[in-house]
Amino acid sequence: MEQRDPMSYLGRERRRHRLFVTQNTEYHLRDRLCVGVRDLWSGRWRPEHPAVGRRLFGAVRSGDAGLEPLASPEVDSLLWFENGDNDILTSRLTVITRPPRRCLARYLPESAVA
Repeated sequence: MEQRDPMSYLGRERRRHRLFVTQNTEYHLRDRLCVGVRDLWSGRWRPEHPAVGRRLFGAVRSGDAGLEPLASPEVDSLLWFENGDNDILTSRLTVITRPPRRCLARYLPESAVA
């Protein structure tokens, strides 16, 4: 019987949490909703950050013609959060990964996020 590598799962992604890291900040998302922002240098959570509670609209990358939309965020792109008249663009992403389990308990409860 052939052994299959457990890391080679090819089905639909079921994990809901993602961590996007810039030079100074971590953006923690549940599905497409920002549920936490943490300062990389102090380690402090920033519940007042304007991205908290906002939906990820997409990602953009600087190109010859200005900002170019991307199908999904990738390293060197900027996250784009909806915020009414003043949308939020992050600085350049350096890492995209999964958050450590210990962070999940720090997020706002799903019912508390609009």
